[in-house]
Amino acid sequence: MAKFVNDVLIVENKLLSTDFCVIEVESPVSLSEFKPGQFVQIKVDNSPETFLRRPISIHDVNVQGNRFKMLVQRLGKGSETLYNLKAGNYLNVIAPLGNGFSLPEKDDKRVILVGGGTGIAPLLFLSKYLKNNGFEPEFLLGFRNSERVILTEEYGSIGAVHITTEDGSVGEKGFVTDHSVFLDKNIGMIYCCGPDAMMQTVAKHCISNNITCEASLEHLMACGYGVCLCCVVDSVYGNVCTCTAGPVFNVNDLKW
Repeated sequence: MAKFVNDVLIVENKLLSTDFCVIEVESPVSLSEFKPGQFVQIKVDNSPETFLRRPISIHDVNVQGNRFKMLVQRLGKGSETLYNLKAGNYLNVIAPLGNGFSLPEKDDKRVILVGGGTGIAPLLFLSKYLKNNGFEPEFLLGFRNSERVILTEEYGSIGAVHITTEDGSVGEKGFVTDHSVFLDKNIGMIYCCGPDAMMQTVAKHCISNNITCEASLEHLMACGYGVCLCCVVDSVYGNVCTCTAGPVFNVNDLKW
C-alpha cells in the first residue's frame, strides 16, 4: 500500500469540549487506500517540546472529497498545539500507516464496537465500512463521566449506542466490560480500542466465550514504520512492532 508524506490543509477544527476536538483535513492526494484501523503520523509544528511525530487514528474518511478526520484529546504540549489549530493551517502527515480491521464472518450474530476514551476514534470509520459490507454494527462506548461523553449522535446515526460512565451519570455505571451487553451469547465479533487494561479484559471475555476479537493498540509510535522499535509488543510470533504488524491484532495473537 502506497504511503505519502504531504502537507494537508485543515478545513475545520471542531471543538467538542475543553478536552476533545475533531480536525478535518483535505489531502492533495487520493485517500482511496485508507483502511479502518490505520493511523497517520503528524508533525507538530510550533511546539518546541514536541520533537517526535504523533500517531493519530483515522477517525473518518470522505474519499470523494479527499478529506479525513482525526479525533484529538488535549493531554500534553503536542496535543494542545493540535487542539488550538485553526482552519487554514497545514499539517504535515505520513499516511496511511499500519494494518486495519478485518470483516466478520457472514452470520446473524451481533457485531459490537467497543471504545474507551479516545479509543472510540477509529470506530466511526470502521462502522461505516461494516455498514457498507452488509453488517449492522453496534457501539459500546465508555467514558469517565457525562462531561466526557462525545460523538454519540454521529455513532448513533450508524447503529445502536450503549454507554457506560464510571460514575453512572450516563448509561450504565462502571467500565465497558461491566455493561450488560456482554451477557448476550449471540455476539459473533467484537472490535475494541482503548486503554490496555480495558482491552485485555474484553479479550479475556471473548476468548472465554469463543467470540472473535480484534484490538487496536494505543502505543507510542515515534516513527510509524518499524525503525525506532519503541512500540514493540509480545506476540505468538515473537516481538513485533505495533506500527507495522498492527496496530490492529487478533487478540489470540497477543501475549497479554
